[in-house]
Amino acid sequence: MDAVLSSLLQLVTAVWQLLIALIFLVTPWTPLIGYLAFWLFAVDWVKFRLVLIRGGIIGVLLIVFMTTLVWGLIAPPPGDYHNIFGLHLSNFVGKFVYVAALTVMMFLCGSVQLSGLCGSWAQFPEDAPADDHHGHDDHGHDAHGDADHAVAHAH
Repeated sequence: MDAVLSSLLQLVTAVWQLLIALIFLVTPWTPLIGYLAFWLFAVDWVKFRLVLIRGGIIGVLLIVFMTTLVWGLIAPPPGDYHNIFGLHLSNFVGKFVYVAALTVMMFLCGSVQLSGLCGSWAQFPEDAPADDHHGHDDHGHDAHGDADHAVAHAH
């Protein structure tokens, strides 16, 4: 019986050490995981796609270029170059590569959600139709500056 309890204790200790190692492995990546989770589960890509088609893509591109410019001015890399996949890239080119990679990940999250792979985790309820009735049932307002309406309303 002591051997079983000893083995069980070793198993629990090993699982605990594995969990600690996984936490230390995942912790540096939590901002990226949160970013991807936001674009995957919090954005209704059916509606956002329509916004992009109607000209919103220009806003996204402006944000990409302004983020690259501001980030490059605020935080130049040590040694004045980025080392990305063995390439020595200048400050602004390296920052653009990072921002473009985040933008591509954003659009990949959208394509995954639009393909239906998120299932019920990315369900967005339909908006209630806008009620255009303002309740103008003679509630003390005059014709709102419309003389014809005032004459018709008086009869």
